[in-house]
Amino acid sequence: MAKQTIRDVEWAGKRALVRVDFNVPLENGRITDDTRVRAALPTIQYLIDHGAAVVLMSHLGRPKNKVVEGLRLAPVAAHLAELLGRAVQSVPVTVGPEAEAAAAALKPGDVLMLENTRFDAREEANDESMARELARLGDVYVNDAFGAAHRAHASTEGVAHFLPAVSGLLLEREISELGGLLENPERPFVAIMGGAKISDKISVITNLLRLVDSLLIGGGMANTFFLAMGYPVGDSLVERNAVGEVNKILEFARERSAEILLPTDAVIADAMSATANRKTVSVDSVPDGWRILDIGPETVAAFAERIKSAKTVVWNGPMGYFEAAPFAEGTRGVAQAMSESGGRTVIGGGDSVAAVEQMGLADKIGHISTGGGASLELLEGRALPGVVALNDKDK
Repeated sequence: MAKQTIRDVEWAGKRALVRVDFNVPLENGRITDDTRVRAALPTIQYLIDHGAAVVLMSHLGRPKNKVVEGLRLAPVAAHLAELLGRAVQSVPVTVGPEAEAAAAALKPGDVLMLENTRFDAREEANDESMARELARLGDVYVNDAFGAAHRAHASTEGVAHFLPAVSGLLLEREISELGGLLENPERPFVAIMGGAKISDKISVITNLLRLVDSLLIGGGMANTFFLAMGYPVGDSLVERNAVGEVNKILEFARERSAEILLPTDAVIADAMSATANRKTVSVDSVPDGWRILDIGPETVAAFAERIKSAKTVVWNGPMGYFEAAPFAEGTRGVAQAMSESGGRTVIGGGDSVAAVEQMGLADKIGHISTGGGASLELLEGRALPGVVALNDKDK
């Protein structure tokens, strides 16, 4: 990555203003998945160890520009303190005199958590006045929030114009891992795309088809391919208005001699329920009143064969309705094949991450991205505003 990182700064006596991604799930004030908090620990610990005072900022949920009591960051600060084994102060404001006083009082090694950035209407508008107020809270800006790096907000992009701006260790690794896939992948290079909708991923698929040897498609998005091919889809989720785009994708793949591997069999049910009647059929034989909810065992075997023979594999999106156990086998099969791969394996955020964690296979994957939307935009070949704004290495 041609951007400066925290390793390029002499931190002794400085305040690091760090944008982290602590947008974690909360239930009754308790964090139910602290993956994103733990992912930021190496950066925070590095700054502490090198004599910096650390001021953390993050969004949490979608408060829609107003204070929502259940979306305050104090519980996250308390959990972070447990993980760090040291006190983490918190203030109920993001900017302003109280925040400035708290930041000014910090000593080397101290950690302060600001309030939810999205309580302020200026955050998502990337308002310059908020960016300037944030800049008063630190001496150097650190972006370690890959999950929010595709947003041009005051705390992710705007503040970088008013302080020296560098990358944290997590952001550096994310860009290196995902960016490296696009620059010089070892071949065969296989991409797996799933999830509900094809419309969300048309640009990503088009870009990947320029690079990969094989593209495996499952999940609800495969149904729209079946519709374009004239297969009956019953009551399956489809996007009829995306059929034209799907035909363009198929034609583009033919032009580039890139393989698109679609499911050949599917697990179908007469309702979207774990207790529904279900059976396995060929994808061209879905009866009326039934819906495709997972890829079938024949497809799992074919996908696994491609994955295991690949030197580079990237995966984004589940193969079916994996939240219900009867329809999780396709996603489990892909996750298992990736865990047994001898190649470079990367999971690009979103529900795929939840699936491998749920299945206990996360520690067998080379890299698991913390950013769903950001990872998709990177795979699409787009520049991320939160990365572009950082200082270049040669400055």
